[in-house]
Amino acid sequence: MKPIQKAILALEDGTVFEGRSFGYPGEKTGELVFNTSMTGYQEILTDPSYKGQIVIMTYPLIGNYGINEADIESQDPKVEGFVIKENSPLFSNWRADRSLSDYLIAHCIIGVEGMDTRALTKHIREKGAMKAILSTEDLDRDRLIEKAKASPGLIGRDLVREVTCEKPYEWNQTNDFQFLNHDLHPSIFHSRFKVVVMDFGVKFNILRSLRDWGCEVTVLPASAPVELILSYKPDGILLSNGPGDPEGVPYAIENVRKLIGKKPIFGICLGHQLLGLALGGKTFKLKFGHRGANQPVKDLKTGKVAITSQNHGFAVDPDSLNPEEVELTQINLNDRTLEGMRHRKLPIFSVQYHPEASPGPQDTQDLFGEFIKMMELNAREN
Repeated sequence: MKPIQKAILALEDGTVFEGRSFGYPGEKTGELVFNTSMTGYQEILTDPSYKGQIVIMTYPLIGNYGINEADIESQDPKVEGFVIKENSPLFSNWRADRSLSDYLIAHCIIGVEGMDTRALTKHIREKGAMKAILSTEDLDRDRLIEKAKASPGLIGRDLVREVTCEKPYEWNQTNDFQFLNHDLHPSIFHSRFKVVVMDFGVKFNILRSLRDWGCEVTVLPASAPVELILSYKPDGILLSNGPGDPEGVPYAIENVRKLIGKKPIFGICLGHQLLGLALGGKTFKLKFGHRGANQPVKDLKTGKVAITSQNHGFAVDPDSLNPEEVELTQINLNDRTLEGMRHRKLPIFSVQYHPEASPGPQDTQDLFGEFIKMMELNAREN
């Protein structure tokens, strides 16, 4: 039997938790955050928006359906560490090809179980997300606390450059399972609009969703100049999700500002925040962020509420936006933060949540259809 390896999680405020390793041994720092999803741990592990963060799963049993390669959201895990209550060493799923533990070990990701994730989550909700260190090597509590304090935070840090693609590429993969309502927009499922996706840490299911809706998809690095973007002659531009502080990527903000008015634009998560900054607004850091698959979002025009998948620690300040230029379209019902906006004159809109889900509900997949209708209208007018 493999010997149990002790692990320690130390927070910058001096709080310390003990557990046991079930992943790769080592030591990593990051911002400690929690995710309330009951399933979808492999999508969470591989979501590039988690770069720089140690993730706690609030659901107590993780790993029971293993890992499959079809549902990953990037080439490899992006989390700095993974903390759970209990790991299931046995898994059962017809699509799975390995255990969660084997996956973490193969990709050198620290995984720890046996910690009181309920107490950890309550602590973060009260004190806010904070810097932390996870270690199976150095078990000196005081030394680990000092390391956590000295570690880099997320404010002003450019994590996008660590997850964006190195060169342009075409995306041709669709989803294995279709959740789309073909009756909703019957005329656009055979569209061949060209979409350039700015990769700030894009999730694969955004790309799959665009292909599901009939788009030709080209992915460009986050630092791609405007001239290169427009050289592809896109019908529309999608600003993807990504990690960290939007103010830490000024080159992206400037490029988005230059693209305004050139082509229809759809922003998701970090892309929404970058668009807000490019439109002259401001962003701020949330106390503990929104990370889970059950965030209620209200449409301010229709009153309809959608349950959404979210992963972000920053938000756009609605009071900083010019009301004559920007219409606020959606809000979060938990804390009233901004979830969506639309330009009043130009074909531009964005949402803070993830319409592609993975994991999470499919309530807002039709936003990709709205993007296509926007491109269609723009093409007719021009």
